[in-house]
Amino acid sequence: EVQLVESGGGLVQAGGSLLLSCAASGFTSDDQAIGWFRQAPGKEREGISCISSYDGHTKYADSVKGRFTISADNNKNTVYLQMNSLKPEDTAVYYCAAYETETDWVPLLTLNPDEYDYWGQGTQVTVSS
Repeated sequence: EVQLVESGGGLVQAGGSLLLSCAASGFTSDDQAIGWFRQAPGKEREGISCISSYDGHTKYADSVKGRFTISADNNKNTVYLQMNSLKPEDTAVYYCAAYETETDWVPLLTLNPDEYDYWGQGTQVTVSS
């Protein structure tokens, strides 16, 4: 059973930084895509970044490009989201999600939440002005 556990959320002032972690376990394939998504009250879930375990390639939404960085520590089975220059509009519940492919198949880098099969419980990020 695939499990994803997020941590690192909290309250931060505008301009500050937070590091989110997503600890993953239970994959049956060697290759996955892991993404970070967020959902603010009254808004749709938004894909903000993803990374491929196959080649380490990444993708970012325009709203976070240049401010957020996704990375992975394969030894720890953990994916990180370093968030810098935070803005009040970044306030949301942040989720990590994953989908697997067959081993040696390159995962498609997508920010579409419908493509992801497994989800964490979410962690709240609040940015005060």
